[in-house]
Amino acid sequence: MSYADQIFIEMCKDILENGTSTEGEKVRPHWPDGTAAYTIKKFGVVNRYDLRKEFPILTLRKTALKSATDEILWIWQRKSNNIHDLHSHIWDEWADPDGSIGKAYGYQLGVKHIYKEGEMDQVDRVLWDLKHNPFSRRILTNIYVHSDLHEMNLYPCAYSMTFNVTQRPGEDRLTLNGILNQRSQDVLAANNWNVVQYAVLLHMIARHVDMNVGELVHVIADAHIYDRHVDIIRELIKRKPLPAPKFILNPEKHDFYDFTPDDVKVEGYETHEQIKDIPIAI
Repeated sequence: MSYADQIFIEMCKDILENGTSTEGEKVRPHWPDGTAAYTIKKFGVVNRYDLRKEFPILTLRKTALKSATDEILWIWQRKSNNIHDLHSHIWDEWADPDGSIGKAYGYQLGVKHIYKEGEMDQVDRVLWDLKHNPFSRRILTNIYVHSDLHEMNLYPCAYSMTFNVTQRPGEDRLTLNGILNQRSQDVLAANNWNVVQYAVLLHMIARHVDMNVGELVHVIADAHIYDRHVDIIRELIKRKPLPAPKFILNPEKHDFYDFTPDDVKVEGYETHEQIKDIPIAI
């Protein structure tokens, strides 16, 4: 059975049973009809996925692998902040008439900084360090830049990725692990979407630097279920997890900047019925 499903089910049960409600409080999010969007929230959720054992995609309902991959490449590879470079409409709500989401996400990863080794953006710095100084404890990205927050149409939710390399006993190749830090997450709409994205990212970067893929640790400061999602979640977590599929990354590609969404696929991916028309708070 899918371990990712088990993690998701236990997380949702914990939030519903032990979380706290924001009902009646001053909250920023609202529904399209203008009603305040309250949540049941849990502080400090930590989930751990061993990518050597399983690709963490839900079977309780389908997660769109290629669309999720397209968005993570939009941010990390294309380093774009314009929705016209993205092949979905998930960011339309936060884009200006020109398609820009401001100095957010991909924009920040594309800003070049001066290091003693030369001028690089954050992604290229990660790739450089993993190749030249893999046991550094300083290999990370951070897109929550306070000086630019006023020019972001949405503050970053998944804001930091820390990479850590280990040498497993008996293995010649190094292992690449990562920690995704997220300040806030809509559990129903975004949890597995983000997990899948950063699992794919770890696979791609591990390939680029000729390492084995290891663990993805997901740290969520505010993991929440919106009031209009509670009944959907309760029904979803009653479903029986199905076997996890096999993840395949195009074996002919090695350079991170060569990958496209067509280079990822899952074999044997069986899921329960998709949940449609999920209301999204804005």
